[in-house]
Amino acid sequence: MRKIYKVAIVGATGLVGRTILKVLEEKNFTNVKYTLFSSEKSAGQKIEFLGQNYIVCKLEENSFDQGFDFAIFSAGAEVAKKFAPIAVNKGTIVIDNSSFYRMNKGVPLVVPEVNPQKIFENNGIIANPNCSTIQAVLPIKALNDKYSIKRIVFSTYQAVSGAGKKGIDDLKSQNNGLYFNNCVPHIDVFLDNGYTKEEMKVVNETRKILHLDEDVKISCTAARVPVFNGHSEAVDIEFGKEITPDEVRSILENAYGVKVIDNPENYEYPTTRDASGVNPVFVGRIRKNLAFNNGISLWCVADNIRIGAALNTVRICKKVIEMGLF
Repeated sequence: MRKIYKVAIVGATGLVGRTILKVLEEKNFTNVKYTLFSSEKSAGQKIEFLGQNYIVCKLEENSFDQGFDFAIFSAGAEVAKKFAPIAVNKGTIVIDNSSFYRMNKGVPLVVPEVNPQKIFENNGIIANPNCSTIQAVLPIKALNDKYSIKRIVFSTYQAVSGAGKKGIDDLKSQNNGLYFNNCVPHIDVFLDNGYTKEEMKVVNETRKILHLDEDVKISCTAARVPVFNGHSEAVDIEFGKEITPDEVRSILENAYGVKVIDNPENYEYPTTRDASGVNPVFVGRIRKNLAFNNGISLWCVADNIRIGAALNTVRICKKVIEMGLF
């Protein structure tokens, strides 16, 4: 008889949480029993999910006593810090969307199509990377497998949905908001090195996921742009040997989860409208980089809520089951 998995969704009423539920519906996992959790503020809400109405439960310290196999956390760093260890102590595998555990040496940071073997190193917690990192490492991994990378420079143009509901509401307010008709080169707090925390997430997480040593130099500039959904990235890569744009296109056309749209003569290149609500990471504007030796520049677009959080989380959960870890 096939096992019925018990799964807790923590932060089910939030923007990412609701997208996770949507992805789970699409995947149609029939051997799962779900329980939805939120803060006291949202507890008691009804959410239609998989053809039935679920009552959202308040997350409490005894919530995991009922014995879950998995807990998908999408409720922020403070909630993960407090409740993830409680869940683990009850025998639950936690998949966490927050930034809290990502750079912890004892926690694998996983994109299943890039570094699935790291799942074996979990001690109860598996971290989901930053949204900008996930969409970038899919094409970069495919290229690094063929041609070793020496340097990466990211410039990210991030949708307001990355700031949650308050970011969306800000843009909807138009002239009264920070993001309307504006491009803001500031996401998260500034650090002592002059970079923001968001920029260093991309730098450090890319290095950790791809297992790049310190000889590979990585830099990032992150900006918030007046787009509701979908992050865009300009990525400049220097390789250890010469590579042509045609070779890059050929590699990426065969890379998992990547779709190439690269016909600028006919004004065909990926935009956030292409990416919103769908699964691929779109890549285009592939060309020789004029500043780097053996360099390539490309443009990368994906749905930041779906690809950058919800879908990767569900794929991690599915991969844990496939690998026989539960």
